[in-house]
Amino acid sequence: MDPEKMMTGISNEVLTLLKNMGKAKTPEEKLTHSKTIKNLCESLGVFLNLMSDMDLYDDDDHDDGPIPF
Repeated sequence: MDPEKMMTGISNEVLTLLKNMGKAKTPEEKLTHSKTIKNLCESLGVFLNLMSDMDLYDDDDHDDGPIPF
């Protein structure tokens, strides 16, 4: 599956759960939503770290070599 689609899906799910958590009545419901949101955010962090490590969003399209100082 495409990582960007997965990240978008996770982000949308987090937003939905945040809205639902605002409507929750009991502390147990809020705790459940909170734990789920935490897990989804951690999952999203895994993707962001992976992309950072892979340098997928590097703005340089070419390598000019080391920067001379």
